[in-house]
Order: sequence, then C-alpha cells, then structure tokens
Amino acid sequence: MSTIREFRLKTGSDRFTPKDLIQLPRPGASTANAAGDLVLVPLSKYSFAEKKNHKSLFIASLESAVQQHEVPLAHGGEAFWLDDRTIAHLVADDDSKTSSLYALSIHLTETLNVTSDPPVLLGKFPTASPSCFRYAAKAGVLVFADNVYEDGDLTKVPENDHQWQERGTTALVYDDTYERHWDTWTGPKRPSLFTVKLFKDAEGSWHFGDSFINVLHGTGHYSPVEPFGGTNDYAVSDEYIVYTTKEPELPEAWHTKQNVRTPSPLRRQQKPRELTSGKHAATHNPVFNAQGDKVAWTELDEDGYESDRAKVVIYDLKKDVRYTLTQSWDRSVDELAFSEDSTFIYFTAGDHARTKLFCLPIPETPNKSTTHPSLPPSYTTPKALTNSGAVTALQVLPKGRLIYSRSSLQGPNDVFIIRGLHGTQADFSNVQDYVEKMPQPEQITWFTEKALVGKTLPIWVEEGEEKKWPGLLFIHGGPQGVWDDRWSTRWNPNVFAHQGYFVVAINPTGSTTFGQNLTDAIAKDWGGKPFVDLQKGWRYALDKYPEIDPDRAVAAGASWGGYAINWIQGHPEYGFNFKALVCHDGVFDATYNGYSTDELFFFNHDWGGRPWDKEAKEVLEKFNPINYVDKWSTPQLVIHGSKDYRLPETDGIGAFHALKQRGVATRLVIFPDENHWVLNHGNSLKWHHEVFRWFDLYVGKDEGVQLRN
Repeated sequence: MSTIREFRLKTGSDRFTPKDLIQLPRPGASTANAAGDLVLVPLSKYSFAEKKNHKSLFIASLESAVQQHEVPLAHGGEAFWLDDRTIAHLVADDDSKTSSLYALSIHLTETLNVTSDPPVLLGKFPTASPSCFRYAAKAGVLVFADNVYEDGDLTKVPENDHQWQERGTTALVYDDTYERHWDTWTGPKRPSLFTVKLFKDAEGSWHFGDSFINVLHGTGHYSPVEPFGGTNDYAVSDEYIVYTTKEPELPEAWHTKQNVRTPSPLRRQQKPRELTSGKHAATHNPVFNAQGDKVAWTELDEDGYESDRAKVVIYDLKKDVRYTLTQSWDRSVDELAFSEDSTFIYFTAGDHARTKLFCLPIPETPNKSTTHPSLPPSYTTPKALTNSGAVTALQVLPKGRLIYSRSSLQGPNDVFIIRGLHGTQADFSNVQDYVEKMPQPEQITWFTEKALVGKTLPIWVEEGEEKKWPGLLFIHGGPQGVWDDRWSTRWNPNVFAHQGYFVVAINPTGSTTFGQNLTDAIAKDWGGKPFVDLQKGWRYALDKYPEIDPDRAVAAGASWGGYAINWIQGHPEYGFNFKALVCHDGVFDATYNGYSTDELFFFNHDWGGRPWDKEAKEVLEKFNPINYVDKWSTPQLVIHGSKDYRLPETDGIGAFHALKQRGVATRLVIFPDENHWVLNHGNSLKWHHEVFRWFDLYVGKDEGVQLRN
C-alpha cells in the first residue's frame, strides 16, 4: 500500500538550490567610460521575501584600489556614460506614459572611494519606452530607439496611443506576416532610431534638445530588428550612424536578409547608403573604428538560415571597398571591436563549447570589394586571448587595454581586463612568441563570491565513489545550440547536480561551436544523426562513470530538446531506459509547427521547404513525433508557455492529451504569461519544483510513495 508525502526540494547551506539560483545577483553587460578608468555594471537581485527585483548600478575602478560604489535604482531604468564622470539614467515617470533622463555625477575621492551626487534632470521624453542609447559626445547628439506609428513622429505617440486604445474594438487585422512574433501580437508601432541634441556647455551645464529626429522616417526601414535587437543593431561615430535592418521588399517571416546602411550624418539628413553587397543574408553587430573611416559587421550567406556561419566583413568608407576577413575560418563570429589604431580587430566566437575572445590583424584594404581576399595566414588565423567561459560585452580602452564580461559554469558575469595589447599585436605573426607573451586577464569584480561561499560550483562526482546517482540527460534546444561553459538562470546543471542528479549534457549533430559542418548536418535530419550521437554519448557516460545508476535515469529538454523528448518517447528501440521525461515547449506535431510558428524561415530551412512541398512532406513523414505516438509509454511532464509563438502551446496540450488517452502517467504545467522561456522569478521556482517533483516520483528512493503536491 502506497503512502502519501509532500515533495520538498533538497536544501542546506552547502547546496545550490533553485531558490539560490533565482536570488543570486545577476550582473549585466559592463561598459567603461571613455577614459577607461571606471566601469559601469547594471545589477539585479530578486528577493522572495519582498517579492521584488532590486536593481542598482555598480561602479568599479579599473586602475586603482578604489572600492566599488553601488547606486540603488528604485525604479530601474537604463544607464549609460555621457562623459568620464557623468552617467545618464532613464526613469519612467509616475504616469508610466513619459520618461525622464537624469545625470549622475561621479567622483573619485582622496580616500579611494567612489561617490555620486543626487540626480539632476536633463530632459524628458514624450514616451516611456526609449531605449538602446548611444551618445556621440563630439557631435553633442544622443541616439536612441523607440517605437512609433506610421507617421514616425515621437511626440505624437501619446495621442496615437490614445486613439488606438479608444478605437472601439480589440480586433487585430493583418495582411502580412509577422502577425505575431516571439511573444507579442504585432501592433501599429515599429522601432526606429532617433536623435536629440544633448551637450555640456563651457560652464559644465548640460542641455537637452526639444526636437526628436526620426533618422529612418520615410526609408521603410526598422531598427533595432525585433524581437531581440538592441544597441548591437547600430553604432555611432562622431558624424554618422550605421545600422542593420531587414530587407523591406522581402516578407519578414520567411527571410532573414538584413542590410547594413549608414544614414544621414548626425547633424543633417540625407538618403541612407547601403554598405552590404546585396548577395548576403542576415547581418549583425555593426561597429565603427575610432577614426570613423571603417565599419565592420558579421554577415551570413544563406537567406532563411539563422545559424549559417557568421563572418567578419570590413568596409572601408574612404575607398568604398568591402571585404570578408574570416572567409576561411570555420567558426561563427559574434561581437566586434576595433583596436585603438584600427590595426587589429577583436571579436568573440564560440569554439568547442566556450565563447572565446579572439583577435586578428587588419590587412590593407584590397583594391576592389571581394568575399575572398588573398591574405597570408597571419591575417586569416585568429588567435585566442581567452580559453574558458563565455565572453561578452568586449570594449577596447585607451593604452592597449580591453575589458569584457565573462560568465562560466562557476558563476554569472564578472568584469575582466587585459592590458599590454600593443606588445601582443607586435608579436602576432610569431605564434610561439604570441602564446608566451599573451597578456593574462585580470578579474575586476566578484559579484557573486559571497553568495556562493560554501557551495561547490560546478560539483563533480569523485571517481571511485561507491554511491550511485540517478542519471539525467540534458538535451539542448536550437537545434543549432550548445551546452557550453556559460552561466544559465534557467537550465543550470549546478542546480540539478545539487539535487542529487548526475547530469550528462551532450552536444550532438546540429550543435554549434564545433564547426559549421556539424551545425548544418541536422537540417532535414532532426530524428536521425543527432540520436545516433545521443545514444553513443549516453552509453559512453554509463561506461565511463559507474556512479550513474542506469536503472534510475531520466531526461529533459526544451524547444528542439523537447522535440527530442517526444521523439525518444516513440523510439523505445534506442534503449535509453529512461524512467521519466520532461518536455518543455517542445515540438509535438512538426507539420503543424510549419504552419503555426512565427519565423517560417526556420521550418522551411530545417525541414526542406514549406509543409506541403514534396521534400518537406517526405522528411515530415519520417521525423514527425506525432507519427509514433502509438509507442509512447514513459511517464512525461509537459510544460508550455501560452505566449510562446515560436512553438504554440497547442503542441504541449496535444502531447498531454496523447499521453492521457494512452494511459501514460503525465502532468501538464501551463504558464499563461510566459513565452518560450520561463522568466518570472516565481514561475522559475515553480518550474524547478515541478521538474524535480516529477523526477523524484519515478527515480527517488521512496518506492510506492505518492506525492501530494
């Protein structure tokens, strides 16, 4: 006879629990001032006791023993540098319809402390939604993004909002895709870039202009590119703006092509000029060099394929010549930054499950534009400056320095600095000298050190240990994704290990950072090669680590990982012998997904065409999980967000209904206010509770026990 008990998560001072994860400080991307002596880091920290997310700014010195200074932000808001000792801070006004920009003056005292003056109002915006600020100090111009109606007039947004809200209906009518995107139904407003005058006079007083100029009005262009575009979609020099935008003549939902354009100078208007060739696909992360005569960006070749290899393209504005720098390098580049003198370019790229910082010398500009310049090896073989963790927010500083943020499996972002890069550049052609003289990064901040005292991260099983642990197979999403040396606030293997699971995270066919061939190989083969890899990887783990109990094994995955869970359900011949499964926002009916997903280009690429096309129909018949429901038998927890428009919630509901009608143990958890991810702090705790409860029910030590909650 079974007994009933209440499920509780394992806790203790030495355990890293889901609550610890959620309440751990979350540092944002670092930005240094122009002088390079102070760095600004936004920080958020959630309190379950107060049910509140506390936000603040941390200011740290890069070159002295000055103690870090924290500026609490009671109302949150974006912050950025105006000059070496002034931070601008945007605050939404009490009416939640407008916003104000304040200046915070920073001081370095003789006692090695950083202090800040009370905020001073600079000016007001007619909306509550300006964001993505970049300040062109020499021009005295602030550039920002905001959403406007078709008239492009920022000052009329409040009036247009009122008319839209009072239109007398809630109907949304569409003639084109996207009708909805990621987690939002498309409305009448689109993002654009604006400028407003902002300068300091000779007496040190700041002046904020009263005219907001929409630099993209009349072009048909929208930037930043939704849904995830931000300041990385545009850059400013002393005179110009450069931005990336979707090709306006192409249907957005089944094309990924983005053009890089430079619009009017900051002080006058002029028709934007396209810098891209036209024979390209998506473009990202445009940046200027310090001299303002070169622009670099990352560029993909195949339209409709968001995981194609991202290459570095450099455009010489004086010579009107563009060329591809990393054509022969088999890695995808992300963020970019020129060296001070523009002789080098620094960038991040995924490499063997780490996001490393690399550098390359910049060759002399070719005589004509080319995607395949003839370059010696020293210009085509990037050298790594880091070898662990995940590097983001790289920024070149004066005097041969560079800062970046880095997270890892050991903790969230901290700020690091590398000095002496001039010497490194001089030795670049000699690989051995380069390796020996490579500057070592220095850590500047330790945001989570105190919070993690006594908790081992990551936690490893000691070889020879007699105790056996339930095995957990993590299956990542994408499918063009990766399990890497990076901190995660959602699928964090440390949390699962501290709850007593031996976590196995495999990067099968389709994964990134191991070369483009492996990434590309999953197309039209979702249920094929990846599962050969997962079977071999799982068997390898069981053979190598006898500490894993194969009779108490479970698996979990989200997105494509959720597809993988549904696919494993229908293929018992794989022999995983999992006792329980968790599917988060996974594909149940791939054919339906080809019609219902927001970004149609993704399905069309990965499945060989539109759902009714001949090749796609053949692939769907072979690899659609719904065709194998008659073999489903493993207890499965199904989780889905109602605002997930990438994989609509009916996929989760359909899987739940199939399991129920087959008499297979199942549970459905719906988050009505979540998208493809679970972001709300309370929902995150509930997510972890449900997942661990489900696993405990089937591989916990108490046999014959029913869980009450």
